[in-house]
Amino acid sequence: MKLKKDIQNLFKKFGYKIAKFSPNNYAPARCKQILDKYRIDTVIDIGANTGQFATELRSALGYSPYKNRIISFEPLSSAFKLLKERAELDTNWDVFNSALGDTDENTEINIAGNSYSSSLLDMLPSHIKSAPESMYIGKEKIEVKRLDSIFGNLCNSNNNVYMKIDTQGYESKVLKGAKKSLLQIDTVQLEMSLVPLYDGELLFNEMCMLMSEKGYTLVAIDQEYIDRNSGQLLQVNGIFHRL
Repeated sequence: MKLKKDIQNLFKKFGYKIAKFSPNNYAPARCKQILDKYRIDTVIDIGANTGQFATELRSALGYSPYKNRIISFEPLSSAFKLLKERAELDTNWDVFNSALGDTDENTEINIAGNSYSSSLLDMLPSHIKSAPESMYIGKEKIEVKRLDSIFGNLCNSNNNVYMKIDTQGYESKVLKGAKKSLLQIDTVQLEMSLVPLYDGELLFNEMCMLMSEKGYTLVAIDQEYIDRNSGQLLQVNGIFHRL
């Protein structure tokens, strides 16, 4: 026991923590438990960036490329290029160079300096203050689609679907464009802000109310983004399931 504590203390000095891969103390383990419990065979990854979430599914969570499908959407051309390269050797991982929202149209997205903070919404000063590197540096023309307009070509009624939405404040728009599709999606992961970071986004309480109105219950929640200066929790990831 003493040796275990000594090793843990040694790692803490370098800023690391050793923890058991358990749903009780580790968010990815909790995600794996939910994927297994609900027998998820299809993951829709909206706001994929360069494929970080999908890669973790495959490499750390044992989401099998032989029987489980991933469908990723990423609008930025630079991020999509890397996403496509990551998915090339995975025959059960499909990638699409578009955003999802509540309309079918061509528009412009704001490009953030750190890529993953890019959004269709304007960024608020509170976001820039907490992460100056996220400041917008340009715009790019992109295609936006409603999930309802393409869902029938992606999934069928036999699939157990897990939808992850990480669209920097645009999550409610994605849900609005997925009104019919949600009837076949029992589990949804959302990134939600506790304070306003993007102009027009719905905050945590509003998103929870919206999901409740759609018949979902919050079954898991984990920290996502913390202000490095103050330690304030700014964003969380919530997993909702239709019970």
